[in-house]
Amino acid sequence: MSKNVPGREAVKDKGISILLSISILFTLVLLGGLSWALKSYLFESQKVVELPKQLVEEQPGEKNTQKEGKFILALGDSLTRGTGDPTGKGYIGQLIDELQSKSKEKITLSNMGIKGQTSAQLLSQIKEKEIQRQMAEADYILLTIGGNDLFQQGQTLVDPSPTMIEPLQKAYLKNLREILQQLRTLNKDATIFMIGLYNPFSYLDDTLHTSQIVREWNYQSSEVCAEFPLIVYVPTFDLFQLKAEDYLYSDKFHPNGEGYRLIAERVASLINW
Repeated sequence: MSKNVPGREAVKDKGISILLSISILFTLVLLGGLSWALKSYLFESQKVVELPKQLVEEQPGEKNTQKEGKFILALGDSLTRGTGDPTGKGYIGQLIDELQSKSKEKITLSNMGIKGQTSAQLLSQIKEKEIQRQMAEADYILLTIGGNDLFQQGQTLVDPSPTMIEPLQKAYLKNLREILQQLRTLNKDATIFMIGLYNPFSYLDDTLHTSQIVREWNYQSSEVCAEFPLIVYVPTFDLFQLKAEDYLYSDKFHPNGEGYRLIAERVASLINW
């Protein structure tokens, strides 16, 4: 049997006390860290973080006041795409060239035209988020629409009667009004240029009748445009009236380079900045 050493129990008790104190200290530190982490998650994570202005996506209807130069948005059908111009520029490209020759200001163009597009299809297109963002940003909006609604790939030439034309015109005017309403709602400041129709069939025997149909179509379109501010209706009928074949592509429907040049010059004469 071993003998008890004096003071050994006291040393043992002191060691236990030290270990217990250290354990309590670590527990407090752990609880403090957990408390800080929970606070950060529950409260600080809910703070609004301000992004740099250039990274903030603007909402439809808001304009970026810091952008450089002028932004032109082109919407519509094959005339906006420039179908028939061997250079591929169309009236849009030639218009930009002319504007840049007269001004040193930077011009940014977005051509969102689609070949064969009708007014119903354009109405669907402008509901897309990216298109709406561009509509809100634009300083000028160029629009060609209605030719495919009227001519129906030549079907109306087979029966150009009022019973054929009137339903087409009624549906088109309804769509046009909604299109312009959307454009004006998203952007109250942009000037919108609505390009009127010419008669590509003026060389046919029934030219008087087809011209009458196109003129009436243009008149009704211009009346809808007049319902909204800052919308300029640009007539093109007279440009092709006397020498349509000289200004038409080989398909006898779309303008050629010279035909687009005439349209571009007319639109350019109306733009001043």
